Amino acid sequence: MRVIRSLATAFSMYSRIPVPRVEWSDGNRRYAMCFFPLIGAVIGGALRLWLWLCEQLGCGSLLRGAFAAILPVLITGGIHMDGFMDTMDALGSCQPRERKLEILKDSRVGAFAAMALCAYLLLCAALYGEMPLKSAPALMPCFVLSRALSAGAAVTLRGARADGMLQGFAKAAQSRIVLCTCFAYAAACLLGWVLFGGARTAGLCLAAALCVSLYYVRMAYKQFGGVTGDLAGWYLQVMELALIGAVYLGGKIG
Repeated sequence: MRVIRSLATAFSMYSRIPVPRVEWSDGNRRYAMCFFPLIGAVIGGALRLWLWLCEQLGCGSLLRGAFAAILPVLITGGIHMDGFMDTMDALGSCQPRERKLEILKDSRVGAFAAMALCAYLLLCAALYGEMPLKSAPALMPCFVLSRALSAGAAVTLRGARADGMLQGFAKAAQSRIVLCTCFAYAAACLLGWVLFGGARTAGLCLAAALCVSLYYVRMAYKQFGGVTGDLAGWYLQVMELALIGAVYLGGKIG
């Protein structure tokens, strides 16, 4: 029963997918991060359905790419994109570390956040619009792995603050179990890329994931002294974009 409650906690916190309401407690959050990547599977499935529908209806690349770009935001409610935007505002401010952490808490949208959001969605729409339809099945692992790596990072990396939502989840989580499930998700994603995109696509995706992860750790520690919930959102969004780009490139040169 606790596993079911943890599943509902993950979906209620990180998506807009209707689930039964459960108590917000450490016990219910204990395994929530183990189920976090399943939200990515739902997003990948919905995206695959949309691209298939566009193919059947003969929709143009502009419509296909534009809705595909906003579909993950509709499913998640924009919780990760909000962290991405807050982080871009903080990084763009070029302020000392303490001030950057204050900017992360500021609910107002700054110029750097607005520019980053527009650039992100435009690039996503372009990638989806130009992506060969044969590459569509290889997209689902992108959304699963980004969440698996984000969960793994949350329970292993140093926090920038002693409190906060991310630290609350990380402290309540069973770190060893979370890491084991993250490795299992990563292995499944690698297999999916090999099956649906080929070895070249799998290699490109692994390289993209490694580069983004190394940059994330360096940036978070240097600029903020550790990770926060907003930085985790930035990591997830940038990871997804990099993986989508890798799938696109793999389909073009495969």
